[in-house]
Amino acid sequence: MNRRKAIGIAGSVVAAQAAPKIRDQFVGVYKLISCERKFKDSRIEYPYGQKPVGRITYDKAGRMSAQLMQPGRRSTVAPGITFSAGTTGCDELRVAAESFIAYYGRFDIDEATTTVTHHVEACLVPSWVGTDLKRKYRFTARQLVLSVETTNLLELVWEREAD
Repeated sequence: MNRRKAIGIAGSVVAAQAAPKIRDQFVGVYKLISCERKFKDSRIEYPYGQKPVGRITYDKAGRMSAQLMQPGRRSTVAPGITFSAGTTGCDELRVAAESFIAYYGRFDIDEATTTVTHHVEACLVPSWVGTDLKRKYRFTARQLVLSVETTNLLELVWEREAD
C-alpha cells in the first residue's frame, strides 16, 4: 500500500470517528420549550398551554421517557395523597389526565427518514401501551424538534439541558 492511500484511509477513519452519530445526538435530557398543534386553516392550539412544562430523556442504552404538563394545574387532593373515588370527582380526574402525559419505553432512529420511534412500554393513557409513536426529528443548535403530521401538525420543541 502506498503512503498516499494509507494517509487517505487513516483520514477516513478519523473523520468517521469524529462525526457524531445521530443516536449520540439524541442522548441527553431536554426540557420542553413549546408544544403546538397547527391546523391547515392556520389555527394553532397549545395542548399543554403556551408555556408547557416537560422533559424528555434519551439514554445510551436506547431507553427514553417523556413527561409533558400544562402548568398551573389545581387539585383538591392533598399533597402525597393519590386520586380515589372518595377524594375527588370525575371532572378533576379528567382535567388532570388531559393536562398531563407521561410514558417511557425504548427508541429507534431511522436516519433515512429522519424518524425516531418511541416504543411505548408504560403510559398514563393505557391505549398507548404497546404502540409505536413515530416522530420526525431535526436538530437546531441546542434544540431537538419532534413533529408528527396527521390531519394537523403537532410540533414539540425541546432544548438540551446542561450535563
